[in-house]
Amino acid sequence: QGQLVESGGGSVQAGGSLRLSCVVSGYPYWRSCMGWFRQVPGKEREGVATIDGDGSTRYAASVKGRFTISTDNAKNTLYLQLNSLKPEDTANSYCAARVYRDCPNGLRDQFEYWGQGILVTVSS
Repeated sequence: QGQLVESGGGSVQAGGSLRLSCVVSGYPYWRSCMGWFRQVPGKEREGVATIDGDGSTRYAASVKGRFTISTDNAKNTLYLQLNSLKPEDTANSYCAARVYRDCPNGLRDQFEYWGQGILVTVSS
């Protein structure tokens, strides 16, 4: 029943910033684990960042220090702030929600609810 809808994607030059939003509706597991993933065609889906129900965060090494995951519980919204973007950040980005409070180790994609995806393009 839960729905996740991403917005905020687009095109930006290297070094620029984007802010992705994921609005959750009809989802009874708010304050559960949520995360952002990305995928380039022909490659495996990659975990980018997760945030546990208690606020603990995890980041992929490739984005640590550049991206920030956060939530606004009052708005039922998950965010990903992407700074210092690089061309290799170009990918389809997906938000996801898990029915459990804790996120899986290693940024694994064991999530039950997924958004439709949104494209992030970074030009050099």
